[in-house]
Amino acid sequence: MKILVTGSAGHLGEALMRTLRQTAHTVTGADVTPSAFTDEVGSIIDREHVRRCMSGVDAVVHTATLHKPHVGTHTRQDFVDTNISGTLNLLEEAATAGVSAFVLTSTTSAFGDALTPPPGAPAAWITEEVTPAPKNIYGVTKTAAENLCELFYRNQRLPCLILRTSRFFPEADDNPATRAAYEDGNVKANEFLYRRVELADVVSAHLLALEKAPRIGFGRYIISATTPFTQADLGELQANTPQVVKRLFPDYEAIYARRGWRMFPTVDRVYVNQRAREELGWHPRYDFRRVLDLLQAGEEPRSPLARTIGSKGYHPQQFGEEPYPLEEAPSA
Repeated sequence: MKILVTGSAGHLGEALMRTLRQTAHTVTGADVTPSAFTDEVGSIIDREHVRRCMSGVDAVVHTATLHKPHVGTHTRQDFVDTNISGTLNLLEEAATAGVSAFVLTSTTSAFGDALTPPPGAPAAWITEEVTPAPKNIYGVTKTAAENLCELFYRNQRLPCLILRTSRFFPEADDNPATRAAYEDGNVKANEFLYRRVELADVVSAHLLALEKAPRIGFGRYIISATTPFTQADLGELQANTPQVVKRLFPDYEAIYARRGWRMFPTVDRVYVNQRAREELGWHPRYDFRRVLDLLQAGEEPRSPLARTIGSKGYHPQQFGEEPYPLEEAPSA
């Protein structure tokens, strides 16, 4: 099978390219940025470039996107051009080429304001049934790209699966208050309880989606580490997260204490990956328990694949003392 991977110079794109090159599949990487994993250099906004890339392709994994950290450096039109028009170009050419599977990498950011419960309410239990309420141009355009995939499945019978991935980036947290209060490794370990997934597990989910798309036809899936929490924990999570975690993982405090780490006082949402596990047969290897075990053994709590790729960053420059811009870019 010949597979086209868009965004091949990016974090996930490189991970997919490295993995697929070790299989019997033929894989072509496409990106606007030249790299060792980019075979076709060009923009998905360019329809002719997309048409050339789609020649002889059997399946597409579409990871290319402008991300949330680009909201401060790119215009809203840039987001529309790349995330919506670029996706439309790929879908139209994929339908014309008769590909057997189209996998879109989306984001749990699409849920937007639905992730934040009102004051005094329990933490939000986030499944695919939750209605997205995007709160920025990133979420709006990713949701629109998802809807385009659904349209092409309904009207062109193009098998499309959407993977809403939670956090897997290795870069520092995009919230300055979080960066100031917690060590980076501490933040990421905490997040495995409810809103983070390991890169190697994201790759395995995409490979399963490629395999299952022709049979499933269309579906949206949350791709996040398996949470230890249940719906019965949601009220207490909002009030006293450390107490819930200590009950489930009695050893976590001692492991954290050796590093001077702390648990977040509250958790406002919990991502649920049950549908992906049941329908895709996905079995993520990394969760909070495994992170604790690796820390206890003095080992790196990241997959070998993630360590190989490292951090790519979102911007070529710093913004004063900050790694991210603070304000939204102008509209033009």
